[in-house]
Amino acid sequence: MQIGMIGIGRMGGDMVRRLLKGGQECVVYDRNTVVVNALVAEGAQGCDELTAFISRLTLPRVVWLMIPAAAVDGVIADLLPLLSAGDILIDGGNSHYHDDIRRSGELSAQGIHYLDVGTSGGVWGRERGYCLMIGGEGETVQHLDPIFATLAPGSGAAPATPGRSGGETTAEQGYLHCGPSGAGHFVKMVHNGIEYGLMAAYAEGFNLLHHANVGSAGREIDAETTPLRHPEHFRYDLNLADISELWRRGSVVSSWLLDLSAQSFAANPTLDGFAGRVSDSGEGRWTINAAIDAGVPAPVLSAALYQRFSSRGEGDFGNKLLSAMRYQFGGHQEKSRKKGE
Repeated sequence: MQIGMIGIGRMGGDMVRRLLKGGQECVVYDRNTVVVNALVAEGAQGCDELTAFISRLTLPRVVWLMIPAAAVDGVIADLLPLLSAGDILIDGGNSHYHDDIRRSGELSAQGIHYLDVGTSGGVWGRERGYCLMIGGEGETVQHLDPIFATLAPGSGAAPATPGRSGGETTAEQGYLHCGPSGAGHFVKMVHNGIEYGLMAAYAEGFNLLHHANVGSAGREIDAETTPLRHPEHFRYDLNLADISELWRRGSVVSSWLLDLSAQSFAANPTLDGFAGRVSDSGEGRWTINAAIDAGVPAPVLSAALYQRFSSRGEGDFGNKLLSAMRYQFGGHQEKSRKKGE
């Protein structure tokens, strides 16, 4: 089956490679001729001009956008004059599901089919396959089944779930038609909100293990430092690489994120080179907004999102005010931060 891919960066490029390996025909477009030429050398057809890209696609055209959410509307506007009724547009990035509902309505009025496909797998997807959460018309989803089946991990990616008969849907294959327009990105949005919470839990837990030897260092004795009443309780020099490796085997907290943590510790036990500034691309915020609108409690996911804000210094001014108030009411002098804290 033929598909056109716009946006061939870290994920889009490897998705094309997986499709090519699976026997699908790929036409790629990107303004960066270097990445286009690299995929052409691997069997794709390449273009650095949009009109030429569209002309190479057979009717009904299938165009998959793998670009930042903020760029989607602009690219669709550029594409529309070149498309025909019956063509299919897919947004595989991380758009807000409200935008999918709007776009679907606008495009259907012109005869263009639109799917939102939440795509998870990161830089490992080329090897492991991509988990695909799909929203849109059922007939269009079914038409593109060969593409989704090629990109997805397949049933061998996880053992069968006890008690589940299987075969009712494609979920066991790693892709699923979740519902009408917006459903795919809604499921992916919540998926990423959960991801924030899981990552924060691992980070906080390993940070506590990292500081389990605080009793060996001793603390200053002054009015500004909380005393450690039982330093003998905190004299463990723990090997985080070994602990992460241990937990991968038989533990209830084992997961792929733990696997990646173990790889990080094995390569760089002190995590040198990472400043701890954690970005958020929007899905965590949208998850919390949806929880508020639906009246659903999500305290863990909220805390994980706010921690990311704090990691980027967004809480620094508030912390300065806390320090200033302590000085005003008690004359408390601010203590300097120790190296490595």
